Amino acid sequence: MSAEPKIVLVDDDPEVRDAYRQTLELDGFGVAAVSSAKAGLDRLSPDLPVVVVSDVRMPDLDGFGLLEAVRAVDPEIPVILVTGHGDVPMAIKAVRAGAWDFIEKPADPIRLVETARRAVAHRSLILENRALKAGSVDQDPFSGRLIGRSAAIERLRRTLRTLAEAEADVLLHGETGTGKEVAARALHDFGLRRKGRFVAVNCGAMPETIIESELFGHEPGAFTGARERRIGKIEHASGGTLFLDEIESMPMAAQIRLLRVLQERTIVRLGSNKEVPVDIRVIAATKADLTERAAKGAFREDLVYRLNVVTIRLPPLRERRDDVPVLFNHFLNLAAARQARAVPALDPSFQEKLRQQDWPGNVRELRNAAERYLLGLDDDDPQQTEQSPKGVLTLEQRMEAAERCVIEETLALMGGRVGATAEALGITRKTLYLKMKKYDLGRADGADG
Repeated sequence: MSAEPKIVLVDDDPEVRDAYRQTLELDGFGVAAVSSAKAGLDRLSPDLPVVVVSDVRMPDLDGFGLLEAVRAVDPEIPVILVTGHGDVPMAIKAVRAGAWDFIEKPADPIRLVETARRAVAHRSLILENRALKAGSVDQDPFSGRLIGRSAAIERLRRTLRTLAEAEADVLLHGETGTGKEVAARALHDFGLRRKGRFVAVNCGAMPETIIESELFGHEPGAFTGARERRIGKIEHASGGTLFLDEIESMPMAAQIRLLRVLQERTIVRLGSNKEVPVDIRVIAATKADLTERAAKGAFREDLVYRLNVVTIRLPPLRERRDDVPVLFNHFLNLAAARQARAVPALDPSFQEKLRQQDWPGNVRELRNAAERYLLGLDDDDPQQTEQSPKGVLTLEQRMEAAERCVIEETLALMGGRVGATAEALGITRKTLYLKMKKYDLGRADGADG
């Protein structure tokens, strides 16, 4: 048993409490088994990696009262209620009110262990996320924007932290969905221009016929339909940051005019001869190799050199696999809060599966996957465990088969009498009931209880 309990087990029935404790400890959990809700609450604090497993019907404070008290300590401590058949509707109501799950009595040992395992894994991720967020508030604000603990994301945060206090233009290079706009906004929000505007322009989404008007603005009569002056995006960003996303998609004519803006820090509105000074920091983003595009004549070479004062590469998820479960859980919690839903559990095997995927859509794809998971639309079953090779039983399966055989033979020898069978096996009746439930073993009609 581990030194620090991960399961706080609350049940006023000593036999049931002992049976549950044995079941959980045999699976490697550290268990603090107590007889009252008050004793259980004494074991809790917001910073501990604990899960509560509690009976519903108890004197003084019952399971529902305990749930409310636990949520007052920390609303993200998973509480699993063990309930009799008649209490199931109440347990479902409790789940909707914040309980993590419920198990019907007599508790199936497999269900108990699997539910506890998922709850513990979920709690660990919650605490890990909190640690990252606490670090972002107390030490590094970039950690709250660029979440993760991999070496690649640490390097990125260090670079952004340095550049935030500089005035140099920046080129962000990364695959689709790697968080280029998130990085750009962080540079602005934590930089010298934080009090100015952050003006984002998606060059790939803007029709070529209007991009110059949108960027540089126009005077009345500059073209058909131009009835009044329009301030362009570049001028609007003066005093702040201009973010040019998908810069590789900008038309050549606009590239020529942008080059002059970067060199002179002035703009000329369409239909005007007057130069207007602009005080901007330019952050451009691309998923393409601009030097390669320039060599093919698809992008101005002089603009590449002007943009490339400082280039930051954003790593794809396949280069920061340890960050995937943390990010997935972060997006899962955001989606659950937005849709007022309970946060579902993440099985450790499912977390490993997330880590092993390549995620070609990167963070954006991962966020969408978390949304689907919350809605129950994911085709993969996160609770599905790996199977042993065909025709080979695992050690656990062999031990269970032997245990089932012994219990079945002893029951037959004792005429199906549970009390006599428990005595012969040297276990309590409650423990025997749990094992009979697990192996789907009945008893003879009219046999003693």
